[in-house]
Amino acid sequence: MPLRIYNTLSRQKEVFEPVRPGKVSMYLCGPTVYKPAHIGHMVGPVIFDTVKRYLAYCGYDVTWVVNVTDVDDKLINRAAESGTTVEALAREMTADYLENLEAMGVDGIDRFPKATEHIPEMIAMIGRLIEQGHAYPLEGDVYFEVTTDDDYGKLSRRSVAEMLAGTRVEANERKRNPADFALWKKSKAGEPAWDSPWGRGRPGWHIECSAMSTKLLGETFDIHGGGLDLLFPHHENELAQSESCTGRTFARYWMHNGLMQSSGAAKVGGAHDRRGDVPLDEAAQVAGKLAGSAGAESVKTAVFAKHHPEAVRFFLLSTHYRSPIDFSLENIAAVEKSLEGFYRLFEKFERITGTSFYDLEAPPRRDRTTPLENGPPEFFGELSELRDRFLEAMDDDFNTGGASGVLFELRRCINGFIAAQKLEAGGDETGKAALTTAVTLLKELSNLLGVFRRPVEKRGSPADDAFAGQLMELLIEVRAEARKAKQFGIADRIRNRLGELNIALEDRPEGTLWRRE
Repeated sequence: MPLRIYNTLSRQKEVFEPVRPGKVSMYLCGPTVYKPAHIGHMVGPVIFDTVKRYLAYCGYDVTWVVNVTDVDDKLINRAAESGTTVEALAREMTADYLENLEAMGVDGIDRFPKATEHIPEMIAMIGRLIEQGHAYPLEGDVYFEVTTDDDYGKLSRRSVAEMLAGTRVEANERKRNPADFALWKKSKAGEPAWDSPWGRGRPGWHIECSAMSTKLLGETFDIHGGGLDLLFPHHENELAQSESCTGRTFARYWMHNGLMQSSGAAKVGGAHDRRGDVPLDEAAQVAGKLAGSAGAESVKTAVFAKHHPEAVRFFLLSTHYRSPIDFSLENIAAVEKSLEGFYRLFEKFERITGTSFYDLEAPPRRDRTTPLENGPPEFFGELSELRDRFLEAMDDDFNTGGASGVLFELRRCINGFIAAQKLEAGGDETGKAALTTAVTLLKELSNLLGVFRRPVEKRGSPADDAFAGQLMELLIEVRAEARKAKQFGIADRIRNRLGELNIALEDRPEGTLWRRE
């Protein structure tokens, strides 16, 4: 089936048709860099990195832009509290953010513009809005007049009255309408400031993204992404000011990912882990958004120190991107444990074929997928069916939850073939060739999720690992001598006690292997 994307603007799935055939332009709202990145900051980049991977796999030339807000009230306040400058704080926190993206395998971002690098474009856009009657200066500030935009509120589907109810608006009693929002703010003494026709000041938050996205991607681009908490007011205001300025459609498809929630919070909006029919429930998700817990601490100290980033990435992709994410270290640990089965398969594959899984060359494009014509019909038929199901899930609004589930089924299928063909006991070259084809397909599909791209480093120091290995060699040797002396009770006791410590032994023709469960 054709690729379909759930468009927040229309509240339905639509067949994807880019502005320019063969090319995709994509913008994701990035962080305000005033403190270290937390786990919530990783959600959008991981999701849209996967979206880009799949679009590229489908043959599109994708340009992906993620902005950095490096001038903002939060930055100004945090810099003052820390006794540093806004520029220095932004530089330090941007470096932290980029390091975390690298750890998570997010390497598909093409442009990373900073707000302070595009002040002239923002001033020019504000000037056009004033000329067109959509904005007005006021005591050194400039405001967008929402009543001049006939369809203001079409993205969030709120009326102006609903927007004002229970919503904090920028205080200025002289504004023409309480819902009017700032495009330019007069700077106070000691704050960052730029010259403008309205006096020295700095841009409002919303105009930053409009100016940077249109500058780098054009007045109309394909996909605008961000967390559901940005739907209003940020994305609503972006849309209003951009389309009022250009008279053109701003973004064709609006994609909003679900928010991180503390484990134990009710799953809201009828969300499902695997299916793609997730309804939009902005209010409930925003109300349950993770804050003030371990998940809101630095992702390096709160998460990466305990769990490998690959497991964290897989965890984030194990639900549909529009679903809320049930965050807890226990949930990540469960995912990390489930991945051990893949790592054992990779070790098994290397023992059988002499080739590392990570050295396999997997097809990068859908039209050049791993061939499944010449091989065991039943095995290759099951592989083909699983591949189709994986791609169908991804075609259905990038349903990574469904796709990741297929990877586990593919692993089971491959392990079953290894056992049936007795490949660990030797097997024949035909069976090994079929196995290589199957594992290559696994790599092709896992690449689309951005997982299993490089070996996972073992936790603990090299000295600890070496010592553990030496102890296990000793225990295996003692157990082998006990079995040789027909002291099976002692041999079984060693195996059972190791099992209680989550260490499994595998007796093979070439010797006994051990692994942590």
